[in-house]
Order: sequence, then structure tokens, then C-alpha cells
Amino acid sequence: MRMRTLSLALAAALCAQPGFADGLTAKARQELAAKNGGVLDEPSYDAATAGRMFEVPSGPSALPPGQVASRIKDLAQLQSARDNQLVGYGLVIGLQGSGDSLRNSPFTEQSIRAMLENLGIATEGGRARAKNVAAVIVTANMPPFVQSGARIDITVSSMGDATSLQGGTLIMTPLKAADGEIYAVGQGPVIVSGFTAQGQAEQVTQGVPTAGRVPNGAIVERSVAAEFGDQPVLTLQLRNPDFSTAVRIADAINDYTRQRFRARLAAERDARTVSIRKPKGISAARFYAEIENLVVGADMPARVVVDERTGTIVIGNQVRISRVAISHGTLTVRITEAPRVVQPEPFSRGVTAVEPNTAIDIAQPNARVAVLDGPDLETLVSGLNRLGVKPDGIIAILQGIKSAGALQADLVLQ
Repeated sequence: MRMRTLSLALAAALCAQPGFADGLTAKARQELAAKNGGVLDEPSYDAATAGRMFEVPSGPSALPPGQVASRIKDLAQLQSARDNQLVGYGLVIGLQGSGDSLRNSPFTEQSIRAMLENLGIATEGGRARAKNVAAVIVTANMPPFVQSGARIDITVSSMGDATSLQGGTLIMTPLKAADGEIYAVGQGPVIVSGFTAQGQAEQVTQGVPTAGRVPNGAIVERSVAAEFGDQPVLTLQLRNPDFSTAVRIADAINDYTRQRFRARLAAERDARTVSIRKPKGISAARFYAEIENLVVGADMPARVVVDERTGTIVIGNQVRISRVAISHGTLTVRITEAPRVVQPEPFSRGVTAVEPNTAIDIAQPNARVAVLDGPDLETLVSGLNRLGVKPDGIIAILQGIKSAGALQADLVLQ
């Protein structure tokens, strides 16, 4: 009984010691700071408060129907954490006769000569006849905070008359940024998703065989200087600007920092920007890691996106339509050309002539008048389906409803 009491007392004493984010107790952290000759200056860490970052409600959502709770990292990004675009010119070799024809692409032959001269091979007086080389443009996005030696993906696109890059290998290509400096070097086998097959009388092409990717094909040679750790104010930029979402992000961050740091640190500036002051005694990386997982209910404006080329229609959840009556009928005009050959009479001096003969047929089926009402998205979709029209007809109906002032949404035409 005495041993059990001693064990319980020891366990209670261990549990009473406060824990920190790195798993060390306060005493251990002070000893480590004294050993390293540093001064420990970090706000007190509350495990219960920090646990709110990863809480996911198990009950029914309190958000309005159609809204989804998302993390701050999914709704916004740091202003300083931006990609940098790189571009370069190179050659893809090893193609199976599907490369550039050097007669139509003289820059490919010039590039081959320059490459061979750099390798110490003289090419004076000769003319290349190879069909296994293609000139390409290489593009890449350099992620933020990437350091020298890291690998990034690159995209390869033909700029000559090559028919396919399948089976080719990109040789060493320097990639430059907008300032003209080289930040990465790309090389490796090209992976092409499309293919082409050609015979004497037919050709089949699937996908885009003249463009491909080289996964991890570029090595970063120079890193971009980032000021993330030295900034006293962190700026979040919303991917989809919205005043309501910006205010909710600021409120969620302030609710957390009020308990964690005893201060309100976030403020919304406009529909796209939220400014956050970095507290003292904590790194910017650790502070942003704590707030980026806070859950916020995202809002979006009512919007209908129409792509007339493909017939694609995307209707947002907040789209509403006032009660309207619609009559939609298709007008079909068929024009048939049947020219007739007119022969001259025998023993006359006339000539054979072609006389035009055009037949025009107009068909317009009877259209009924239907009532369309859209208090919610499900009712709107059901009403459009009851009309029984094709996507081009739905596009015309939505444009007419917008002109009538009954569509409470933005109509975006692409």
C-alpha cells in the first residue's frame, strides 16, 4: 500500500510540471538555455489553448448551409511566400525521328552547333541532318524558401516543328528569372502523357505529345533571399477576396492570440489582406504554424460561370433566382443547295451552265411557358432540368434571366 501511494505521488508530481511545444519541462528548458549560454524568453505555453489548432467539431456544423469550414492555410497565403517563375532554352535529344526538321527550324541547328563547340567538338563545314533533336522552352516555378541543392519539377514544351518528345532527354539547361540571373539547371528524361501514331493514310494523336514534364529535373543553384523571419508584421493574402472571410480570419486569429499571448494581433485591411503582428519571444515560423490550422468558415459571392465554348455551366451555392416565367424554343433554319446543270438546245451555240437551286426550310417547335423559381440551389437545378433544354439553351436562359433582373448573382462569361 505504501509503494502504491508513493507511485501515485510521483506520477502526480510529474504531471504537475508544465509541458512545452518541444516536449521539455520548464526546468529542463532552463538548464538547456543555461548550458548554451542563452536566455530563455518565450511566452508560456498552454497545451489546451494550442490544441484548438487541430480540433475538428464532431457534431453538426453551425455554419449556414453550403458553407464549408476550412483552415487558414487553405484560404490564404503569406505575402512573402510567393513563387518565382523561371524560364530557359534547351535541347531534347534521343527522339525517334520525331524531332525538328532543321530546314524549317534553323535555330535548332544553331543550338546543336553551339552545344558541340562547348563540348570541344568542331563542326565547321558540316551540316546536321539529324531528326532526333528538338528545341524546347523549359519553364519552372521556384517555390518559396527553397535552398540551394533542392530539386524542382520542370515543364518542357517544343518550339519547333517536332511531332513528339516521347523518349527524349533534356540536356543541361540553365533556368533564369526575370532579373536575368541563373537560379536552377535542368536535365533529365522527359515524361510525355500524349502519343502520336502515323501511317501512310492516317494519323492518330492523343493528348499533347509535344509537351512533357521532368519530375525533380532541375537543381536549384541559387536561393532567393526571403525576409520571412525578420518581418514584424505578417501579411496574409486571401486566394478568393471576400470581406466576410477576411473578418472571420482576423477574428479567429484574435480569439487564439488573446488566450495564447494575451493580445489581439490580427486586423483586416481589405477584402484580400489581413495583417498580423508577430509577438515577441517566438519565431515567425512557429507562430504561423500555430495559426495556419485555425478553422474558419469561408464565404463566397453568388456567381454563375459560363463557358460558351465547351457548354460548361458552374452555379454557386448562393445563387438565387426570383420567380419568372420562361418560354424557350429552338429555331432551326436548314439551307440546302442543289445546283442543276442546264444543257443548251441541240445545234445551238449555247454552252452548258450550272443553275443554282437553294431550298430554305424553317422549323420552330411549339414551346411551352414554364415557371422557374430558385430559392435554393437544388430547386434551381431541378427547374432547369424540367425545361429539358441543352447546355446552350440553359446559357441563353440564364443570360435572359440576368437581363430581366431576376438573377441575384454575377454572370461570368468565359
